[in-house]
Amino acid sequence: MQTVPAQNRAMIDAGEAVYNDYCFTCHGEKLVSSGQTFDLRRLMASDRARFENAVRMGKNQMPPWNGVLTSEQVEQIWLFVRDNAYQK
Repeated sequence: MQTVPAQNRAMIDAGEAVYNDYCFTCHGEKLVSSGQTFDLRRLMASDRARFENAVRMGKNQMPPWNGVLTSEQVEQIWLFVRDNAYQK
């Protein structure tokens, strides 16, 4: 297991809290999707722009979170997702 610097760990933990507040209802507890929505653990590092666009602008049944989530919160969620991704 790779060691994460404390500052990054704090951001990842904050991302988990934001995820739990806004995302888990649809995307599943601890990122485990029920199959009804996209499995966020499939996102790769190169998918950052795709992720951010979907969060900010919405996609399919997902509402837009622009103006609800701050840039810092979006970054925190991204770090949480990447920390739990299938491919690092």
